[in-house]
Amino acid sequence: MIRKISFASLWLFAAFPLFAQTSLQLTLQSFPEVQKIEALESSHFAEKYLLYVQQPVDYQNPDGGSFVQRVFVMHVGADRPTVMVTEGYGAAYAASPRYIDEVARLLNANLVVVEHRYFLESTPQPVNWDYLTAENSANDLHRINQMLRTIYPQKWISTGISKGGQTVMIYRTFFPDDIDVSVPYVGPLCRGVEDGRHEPFLRDQVGSTEDRAQILAFQHEILKRRARLMPLLEALCNEKEYRFRIPLQEVFDYTVLEYPFAFWQYGTPTGMIPDLQSDDETLFKHFTGISDPGYFVSESDTSPFFVQAAKELGYYGYDIEPFKDQLTITDSRGYLARIFLPEDMQITFDPTLYHKISSFISDSDAKFIFIYGEYDPWFAPAAPDPHRPDVLYIVAPKGSHRARIGNLPEEMRERILQTLHDWID
Repeated sequence: MIRKISFASLWLFAAFPLFAQTSLQLTLQSFPEVQKIEALESSHFAEKYLLYVQQPVDYQNPDGGSFVQRVFVMHVGADRPTVMVTEGYGAAYAASPRYIDEVARLLNANLVVVEHRYFLESTPQPVNWDYLTAENSANDLHRINQMLRTIYPQKWISTGISKGGQTVMIYRTFFPDDIDVSVPYVGPLCRGVEDGRHEPFLRDQVGSTEDRAQILAFQHEILKRRARLMPLLEALCNEKEYRFRIPLQEVFDYTVLEYPFAFWQYGTPTGMIPDLQSDDETLFKHFTGISDPGYFVSESDTSPFFVQAAKELGYYGYDIEPFKDQLTITDSRGYLARIFLPEDMQITFDPTLYHKISSFISDSDAKFIFIYGEYDPWFAPAAPDPHRPDVLYIVAPKGSHRARIGNLPEEMRERILQTLHDWID
């Protein structure tokens, strides 16, 4: 039997088709670069999509192969500014329905999150490390910016945290006209594979004299108890299935050397350091809770970063002088290549990128808001402060790598918000 359908019912079906694609989704999937698109849920945005964008592996030879890069697009409106998060690592977190970036929230802006090439789902196959360069990553961002500007023509703000903050500076240096305002959080600008500024910062500058003495004493105590703590370390590494390229005794050494960096990076209060008379388990739990030996595993999701660090981003070294009689290693220089890089990889650090970015920040008229934490070891190799009217340089008092607009002192927070609105409006 044929059912009769009223004109009203027909109108409802036409107006609200099941699984209707929005005009934004149709536009996004019409771009030739977009290989695949998925609609995602969001607690903050009217629409949210995951795009898989085809990118050249090598921009000097665009026909020499491609890879697919993961890009998240979160929509407020074409009349609003757009925030681009220049992620330095993987961007799986952006798939969460609850995710929103701080700057995008403050500006009620559209949000674009770009996973960095060679991380997680944005890894070319086969992996050729020659094309993991800062310039290629900047070109990735430029290509996405140019594609999405046809939808979002208002002001663009780039932002990122830590290595993502580095990527903000890299992108702006190579493509200054893509972005109107850049907001890098706690982004280092290193001048060498072992930069040289972190060690004196941790030894002489961060915290108080008493704080530094307390941390040093704790490191010495851990090394004194090596024989008793090594079985605990071995059990932990077996439980976590950590695999290292160096002997476990050396893992112990490097975990001790890493302790003050990790301690200050995330703002641990010195009151959390146990009494040095505490039992082995108490000291070990605190020690590995701050300086996780898993940091030194031979392979992880962040392994591509160490290739970048050795090649052109730079990193930090360790001061072994206070512990020479207690360590099994006699020299920590070159540890990045020995512990982290793919075997048999030979890389010579090129400082060209450091000089290029430093000169751009100092000499251009690009608008930047730099945010650092005073006690963060990554503040030691901070970007230069050019003292220009179009650069706002904020250092959170006693702040760590967790320095954000929302946890700054009120006066600093208001300066940033006023500056953002002045520059965007």
